[in-house]
Amino acid sequence: MNQYAAMARSHWQRFLPSRYSAITDPDSFFSTLGQEVETEIDQLTEQLAGEDPPNEDYLGKVGRLNAARQQAREKVLAERVLLPAEPGSLMDEDSTEANPTPAGERNTDWIPMTEDPTNLWWQEQDSSSP
Repeated sequence: MNQYAAMARSHWQRFLPSRYSAITDPDSFFSTLGQEVETEIDQLTEQLAGEDPPNEDYLGKVGRLNAARQQAREKVLAERVLLPAEPGSLMDEDSTEANPTPAGERNTDWIPMTEDPTNLWWQEQDSSSP
């Protein structure tokens, strides 16, 4: 099982539970999916990279090929692996919808980058300091 198969399996278990439970042989399914995704990424990378331009230096070629690979990976993963979540499935842990802050409690995951005395976060800091 390659990295794309493992990524798909983890994503589908978490965000597509009904689709995942319908798979009769998950090991075989995700191994095949991972191989197909890897092949598609390789083929799309070649298409996106195109021909070597004249007088391209080594670093220019490395950058062009890496950019093409990342574009191909992003496109194929979105289409085949990282599918949108099913309604009612677990939401992303970082999502505010999944972890709403109860009324009256301060969300400590975010701290303003600049000090602004009118910002509620800074006002709370001033009032809590001895």
